[in-house]
Amino acid sequence: MNRRSVDVAVIGAGSAGLPARRAARAAGASCVLIDSGPLGTTCARVGCMPSKLLIAAADAAHAVRSGEVFGLRTTLTVDGGAVLERVQRERDRFVGFVLRSLEAVRQEGDLIEGTARLIGPHTLRVDDHTELEARSIVVATGSAPVVPPPFRGLGDRLLSNETLFELSELPRSVLVAGAGVIGLELGQALQRLGTRVTLVSIDDAVGPLADPRCRAAALQAFGAEYELFLNYRLEQLERQGERVEVRFRDSAGTPHLRTVDRVLMAAGRQPRLAGLGLEHAGVQLERGQVRDWDPATTRIGQTHVFLAGDVSAYRPLLHEAADEGQIAGLNAARYPAVAAEPRRTPLAIVFSEPQLAIVGASFRTLDGERHRIGEVDYGDQGRARVMHQNRGLARLYGEVGTELLVGAEMVGPRVEHTAHLLAWAIQQRLTVPQLLQLPFYHPVIEEGIRTALRSLKTALASPRSPDTDCREFRPGS
Repeated sequence: MNRRSVDVAVIGAGSAGLPARRAARAAGASCVLIDSGPLGTTCARVGCMPSKLLIAAADAAHAVRSGEVFGLRTTLTVDGGAVLERVQRERDRFVGFVLRSLEAVRQEGDLIEGTARLIGPHTLRVDDHTELEARSIVVATGSAPVVPPPFRGLGDRLLSNETLFELSELPRSVLVAGAGVIGLELGQALQRLGTRVTLVSIDDAVGPLADPRCRAAALQAFGAEYELFLNYRLEQLERQGERVEVRFRDSAGTPHLRTVDRVLMAAGRQPRLAGLGLEHAGVQLERGQVRDWDPATTRIGQTHVFLAGDVSAYRPLLHEAADEGQIAGLNAARYPAVAAEPRRTPLAIVFSEPQLAIVGASFRTLDGERHRIGEVDYGDQGRARVMHQNRGLARLYGEVGTELLVGAEMVGPRVEHTAHLLAWAIQQRLTVPQLLQLPFYHPVIEEGIRTALRSLKTALASPRSPDTDCREFRPGS
């Protein structure tokens, strides 16, 4: 048994763990990375990058099919094997960048491969080969797909984002279970690549959207491309040879039967915390998540354990994971002198078409007395109509009195770009009048944001009305 003492032990060498190590070392602490493999971040291996590669192929196919509206006549053949071969080749290239970084850590003697668990407050055992004493611990173990019990007996007919990209051919038909980010992105991509998609969800959520007007716009857009059933109830799920028979009822109680090649599980992800022995460090779990976690310090209660990345279930996005890793590594290095660090303006994007985005304050956090709403409908927005991508709307939220822009929910063309502009504006605490003094070129998608800002400026100066009262549109009202 190898024995070693360090200031900081980081469990998980991914998008949060790597920044945690860098931050700890920059603060002068000795630090090791522990990872059970496979090495390479979730983003590079099974998340952001392979999904965007599949979406890029799907968007290209959709553009060809949509050519007729511009007077273009052509035919399209999708070679699913070739599509997946490029996804895998480029995915492996991105993973290679991460592996090279980890090889440098290995050469420095700070990478330990194996499964870690606490056997004492400050003692970790890695498999049966290493025992570590660490003054503080960073847990950056990520998350895993949630698989509800009815789906667990499907064997290789069940896919997740962690197995979909290993296929050699695209399936002919898929039932996508879940209307979250993964379900919306991959479901639409598969449909556009020729797979017959049926998407079902046990509730009425659509991605991260809370604003009911944005949600309705998204539902209209997605429902025009593939079968979409919200608030469905599963009645029977049975594997029949190489296919799966699914019986369910829709929100109106109407029965449906679908027989599909595969089921893609996209019902959310859960933190990887089981088996870590965190109870030895005084950490309590509740329904699979830690209690008393502080996003400003990443510390769990008053313990010497810090949580970073998807395992925190706070903002499961790569840039947030990197930020949390930085904060966790810094605070673990200077423990017990822990300090709060600023967090960036929330920014979340779904790479569907139309794209979805939430910036800053979500609709569900608004107050009808303090906030007003401005809106632009992309149906008649100039550049959107030119591109034949005129679907969706953007809803901007402002604060009465200060006239600060505080948030936005968006469904529309290329809102990944406008969402960034709004996030920067919110973080810089710009007011609506200040934003309207900034340049807007013509004709660009960003002109839609100017329209929404003008609408919001008028709303902020007006008394409460059904068009500007946030509570008028609150879910369940």
